Amino acid sequence: MPMTGADYRESLRRYKPHVWVDGQLIESVADAAQLAPGINALGVTYDFALREELAPLMLAVQGSSGKTVNRMLHVAASSADLLNKLEAVRILCQETGCAQRYLAHDAFSAIAQATARIDADKGTRYAERFTAYLHDFQDRDLSIGIAMTDAKGDRSKRPHEQANVDSYVHIVERSGKGVVISGTKAIVTGAPYMHEFLVMPCRNMNQADAEFAVCCAVPCDVDGLTIVARPAGRPGEKAALFSNRYGQSTGVVVFDRVFVPWERVFLAGEWEHSAHLTYSYATHHRHTCIAARAGFGDLLIGAGALMCEANGFDPGAESHLREQMVQLITIVEGFYACGVAASVYASEDAPSGVVMPDPVFSNIGKLLLANQIYEMHRIAHYVSGGLIVTLPGPDEDHNPATAANLADVLRANPDVPYDRRIEAARFIEDLTASYQGGWYSVISLHGGGSPAAMKREIWRHYPVGNKVELVERLLNRGLLNDVPRAITANRQPGRCCDTGCTPPTSTTMVALPSTRHESKP
Repeated sequence: MPMTGADYRESLRRYKPHVWVDGQLIESVADAAQLAPGINALGVTYDFALREELAPLMLAVQGSSGKTVNRMLHVAASSADLLNKLEAVRILCQETGCAQRYLAHDAFSAIAQATARIDADKGTRYAERFTAYLHDFQDRDLSIGIAMTDAKGDRSKRPHEQANVDSYVHIVERSGKGVVISGTKAIVTGAPYMHEFLVMPCRNMNQADAEFAVCCAVPCDVDGLTIVARPAGRPGEKAALFSNRYGQSTGVVVFDRVFVPWERVFLAGEWEHSAHLTYSYATHHRHTCIAARAGFGDLLIGAGALMCEANGFDPGAESHLREQMVQLITIVEGFYACGVAASVYASEDAPSGVVMPDPVFSNIGKLLLANQIYEMHRIAHYVSGGLIVTLPGPDEDHNPATAANLADVLRANPDVPYDRRIEAARFIEDLTASYQGGWYSVISLHGGGSPAAMKREIWRHYPVGNKVELVERLLNRGLLNDVPRAITANRQPGRCCDTGCTPPTSTTMVALPSTRHESKP
């Protein structure tokens, strides 16, 4: 049953998770001021799905059930699904900075792929279990935290070699009823205000790591689960004109002999398939991250233009400002275009039927945004000027001894009131030059994996072999096909052909002109 944002907040009161924030045990997640910006952000994913003009993007028909579900919980079945997901996530992140709930789409898609493969290989029934879980979760319109990144311990050692075995989540006991898991997941988005968690392996496992190859779903308040988190955004800070309303908490989730019934277990020791599950999730998630950071980029573009105007400049007429703004637009739309290309050149994963975004374009788009997020911030600083970090604090806005004078001398464009100018300045400070700005930088750099991981995937999937053969043909020399060559190992049949990719189906992308670059209040 679809929920509103208010319904979602109320639903959190039915759970009693063990949550610590800044050394304080949280009695009610739904009423904790430290977490309000995160709950507000997830609430938007519920409310936007109920808006008539946005519903075609924010909702989708789940092929395995025939039911209409929130797109953040949907498993993509076509290139059009992937394109619509990109647009939906971009709109949500224009509004919230980071909508967070979209990770469910990426994890559900990856698990659907992995369970189908395991069943085909091992004769298990994981896919049947997962499909039943998926449909129930979609019907209840819940939110789920993706517990994937383990604490890891000594990075030079494998999971089974760690001095503290709880550096990774692992199975410690099995019975006819289910499994018992222990360990630590270190970076869980939105952890305090999720209804459930999906535990997933964060790397490829070998046979000695078999008990660390586990994927399962657990309620947020199950016995033995503790969440240690940080506040969401900058709650209560007057100068935080954006992140005191919308933000993200992340949490360390500790599992201390948590029991999981078999119907909620989707991988339990089949270590050979851990790499595919991890790779599939990473590809889906990097594709989605492109849209999320494009939405954030839209905020910087809009705020940068406002600051130019407030400072008395028309960026269209001032060449150095225009060049900077065009560069910012090029960065944002450039990496977003990679997401579009990854959707168009998607391929169907057999035997699950899930449509996978192209891994090369997905990883290139994510790598571009990871490296260019700092340039995006630099441009916002350049076009805005130093006022964004040198303004007096917001308490001075109402100080009778100083407010009138400040309003007079700090006004620039006579057509833009002083309060509008300082609002724009503090907005950009919040997004780029505060704790929150640093958070956006780091999450853009490392979210979805490090740049090194993306470079590895690009090299692994890019058809260098085709390019080598092209040059050898132009050099009019024979191809050494009878000799194994590492540089020609990667080939692909070609774009837009029956064996090279899956063309978009008759279900086309939703056209919503009014939402492409803006969201309505």
